[in-house]
Amino acid sequence: MTQTALLPTDKLRAAAGSEEPVHFRQAPHNIEAEQALLGAILINKEALDRVSGFLEPAHFYDPLHAQIFETMSKLIHAGKEATPITLKTFFENLEPIDVDLTVPQYLVRLAANATTVINAHDYARTVYDLAIRRQLILIGEDMVNVAFDSSVDQTPTKQIEEAEGRLYELAEPSKYGQGFLNFSTALTQAVDMANSARMRGDRLSGLPSGLIDLDAMMGGLQPSDLIVLAGRPSMGKTALATNIATNVASAKRLHRLQTNPNAPVEDAVVGFFSLEMSAEQLASRILSEQAEIPSNKIRRGQIDEEEMKRLIQASQALSQAPLFIDQTGGISIAQLSSRARKLKRQHGLDLLIVDYIQLLSGSAAKAAAGRVQEVTEITTGLKALAKELEVPIIALSQLSRQVETREDKRPQLSDLRESGSIEQDADVVLFVFREEYYVQRSEPSVSDVEAHLKWQTELEAVQGIGEVIIGKQRHGPTGTVRLQFTGEFTRFDNLDRHHPLAGKTD
Repeated sequence: MTQTALLPTDKLRAAAGSEEPVHFRQAPHNIEAEQALLGAILINKEALDRVSGFLEPAHFYDPLHAQIFETMSKLIHAGKEATPITLKTFFENLEPIDVDLTVPQYLVRLAANATTVINAHDYARTVYDLAIRRQLILIGEDMVNVAFDSSVDQTPTKQIEEAEGRLYELAEPSKYGQGFLNFSTALTQAVDMANSARMRGDRLSGLPSGLIDLDAMMGGLQPSDLIVLAGRPSMGKTALATNIATNVASAKRLHRLQTNPNAPVEDAVVGFFSLEMSAEQLASRILSEQAEIPSNKIRRGQIDEEEMKRLIQASQALSQAPLFIDQTGGISIAQLSSRARKLKRQHGLDLLIVDYIQLLSGSAAKAAAGRVQEVTEITTGLKALAKELEVPIIALSQLSRQVETREDKRPQLSDLRESGSIEQDADVVLFVFREEYYVQRSEPSVSDVEAHLKWQTELEAVQGIGEVIIGKQRHGPTGTVRLQFTGEFTRFDNLDRHHPLAGKTD
């Protein structure tokens, strides 16, 4: 006789009629650890100092325990004592825990059962870890529910990006997205930043770019800043970006530039999204700059034995630099954010470079609304990412062709291509300009001797000089910084200190 499979309703009836108990899994928690921690704080407020750096009321499983912890924290931070007596007025009107146990009585019991504060940190870590486990369960349940009941526009890729973002926020809690920040806390952070710059000896509050005059104008590359680096083709946007990347990732070079020889040497991790060039092409440009060998000679293999030695030495030095390159083309702002979070989680991150904005894509909805809306989403996303990761982001951008129609080819903010959001969202806007490029292309006929001599004089005056025009800076002055540009190595560097333009800004 064939047994008929039970329908779902039959299964429920069978389970209801069975004597076997139905087991339910509870969310992970440890009431005893919560009680021990609260008791430790009640008998010695110094216990709170050991745990307040990472533990919050929301981490408690029992709502009453969360309320008790929050109230005690407020009292202690106000300079008052947190004891069952001082807490009584805050809890005497609450519903009793049990027939024979009120909340004030419960507080007395917590304090009476507490024996020591030595293990307070361990108790708090247990409470915190279990709270993270509960959050992981919620994220997992949400992933399952969305995967089962996803809408048409909820693609699997989008779900993965959202889940990864939530996991990152759980793994890397930061000030970003935590609501209002007390102004006294912000003031303390500002003073600490100024003192840190003073103690470092380089007088920079941000990350040194390795370009002395530019750092003097900007105070270094500031955390959470979106820095837009724009210019017309052949001006050297990518060259300047790679120069800064290698400067930042090279601890020895940064140390050489510091005025305080006793300042600590710290590795700075750089992430480089090369949406246009391959990783091999980018590496060739960086090798050319570091080894001082023209990149076209490297590509063609036209290098002698001495140059090969320099190339190997530069390669060995650069191989130790914490510089990571992502060469994937055509990625979206959501994918870029996800990969940046992953890089910071796995290796750390101090600077992020995106080459360039116009090669990123936004969501399908914004793309359908037009390119302006799509670029707005991209720049807003980059600024939000800079704040979330607390690192400076240098995003390269193209300029419109209207620059070429003016007599003075120096870029302006109005030349930023495709969207006013680039100017609006950026904390700093830098323009790369080389007058030498335009003067070279205006060479008159050699038959006009006087005009040609005048042209040669003009060319000599601007040869090897690059300008970085600070068109916008939220926390500093605008102006022009002049750098040395070596075209054959595609390298920007500091002007020789004896050069008449060195250290001068307009």
